Amino acid sequence: MSEVKLAAETRTEFGKGAARRIRREKKVPGVVYGHGGDPVHITLPGHELLLALRTPNVLLSLDIEGRTELAIPKAVQRDAVKGYLEHVDLLLVKRGEKVTVEVYVHTEGELAPGAYLLEHVLSTLTVEAEATNIPESVTVSIAGLEAGASIAAKDIPLPKGTTLAIDEDAVVLQVLAAQAEETTEDEVEGESAEA
Repeated sequence: MSEVKLAAETRTEFGKGAARRIRREKKVPGVVYGHGGDPVHITLPGHELLLALRTPNVLLSLDIEGRTELAIPKAVQRDAVKGYLEHVDLLLVKRGEKVTVEVYVHTEGELAPGAYLLEHVLSTLTVEAEATNIPESVTVSIAGLEAGASIAAKDIPLPKGTTLAIDEDAVVLQVLAAQAEETTEDEVEGESAEA
């Protein structure tokens, strides 16, 4: 897992006007909370934060006025049209502390030959892992699976030190037979008239 260092500044101005001024300076307003302390309102460099958030469950090492804090993103607000970052909520973590996060489920391999469809019942898996060792994703093989086959959460191999935080029998993936389109009576009559 990658750790990204960012310089953060505390802020004392709040509200829409202050947030707009911060964003005009190519920065992002945010809040850091956790471990029973008071929330700390901060400003982060916009471009560096945007690049860091491309990594799922990134660990951020924040330099907040001389002291270093580790945090993970909890909520990210983006502009619906332009996609730029509007605000970020960060959760403080400590080395060795377990956190509950969602990781993406990737598949590898091909289904058995035939008209089969793979349904992602869950696209992410809720797991518990050490804050400094959160997996970016998990991978499961679907090679040779046929209709009716399913993969439960307990069947997905997890990295060392990572445990499931959901029901182990929850279905994550299932294979379905493709449905053939039914022909209507009008289509059948039309075809026989043409012949």
